[in-house]
Amino acid sequence: MILIADGGSTKCDWIALNDKGEILLKTRTQGLNPAVFSKEVIHKRLIENRELQGVKMQVEQIYFYGAGCGTKRPSLMLQHLFEVFFVNAKSIEVKEDTYAATFAVTDKPGIICILGTGSNSSYFDGEKLHNSVPSLGYVLMDEASGNYFGKKLIRDYFYKKMPEDIRIQFTSEYDLSADKIKLNLYKKENPNTYLATFAEFLFKNERNDYFTTVLKKGIKDFFKNRIKPYDNYKELPVHFVGSIAYFSSDIINQIAKKYGVTIGNIVQRPIDGMIEYHRKKLQ
Repeated sequence: MILIADGGSTKCDWIALNDKGEILLKTRTQGLNPAVFSKEVIHKRLIENRELQGVKMQVEQIYFYGAGCGTKRPSLMLQHLFEVFFVNAKSIEVKEDTYAATFAVTDKPGIICILGTGSNSSYFDGEKLHNSVPSLGYVLMDEASGNYFGKKLIRDYFYKKMPEDIRIQFTSEYDLSADKIKLNLYKKENPNTYLATFAEFLFKNERNDYFTTVLKKGIKDFFKNRIKPYDNYKELPVHFVGSIAYFSSDIINQIAKKYGVTIGNIVQRPIDGMIEYHRKKLQ
């Protein structure tokens, strides 16, 4: 059995295939970002999933693509946890989530962008990925991500920069007490995931001038900092993966036109494209 996973900070999608490429199960755990969560938290999230518990002895190969796996230490920690949990796995590969995004949208050179809870971009030369700038996470970077927009909405609320009708609606949907927010940001685990929950407000309500302005600013920042630094950004298709990208595709296309960028594929969930990629490897 082959187990494929696409993991972020908020959630992780898992699919098991047999040696014919047939889907045996689909399941989801909470996020398993090893740069954010401790090994104890990740292990707990694995053992809490009944579907994974049911097949763990049958898994022979694991392909995990996740946020936080771009550096050696967290990826090795995750690999060790999988070795302990999936005791019969003979092969375990742990790669950063940009590889999953790449395999889901193209097999040709291009620039691959992720806009989810966090954000990132890489240049794919047809074989390997190259980063113009390392990702330093939600505190310093992550333009146009869920946590970026969450921070923007909270700031605008407290600085009274939100239109009053939207401010009232925002108040009705979230606990915006200062103590509650500070507790989640500075005392509890996963502040990036917490911030990203506020970004849902942008997309579950009808688009208006305020929401459009917020989205355009974030996506412009992403283009300037994460796409334009690649010397060949006007010569290659630029692909996007993630819920933020999927629900902002109209704005992405508008800004791309302004910067002379050719947009390729925009997909919400890379796991579906990953199935086809790994099926081809079985042939």
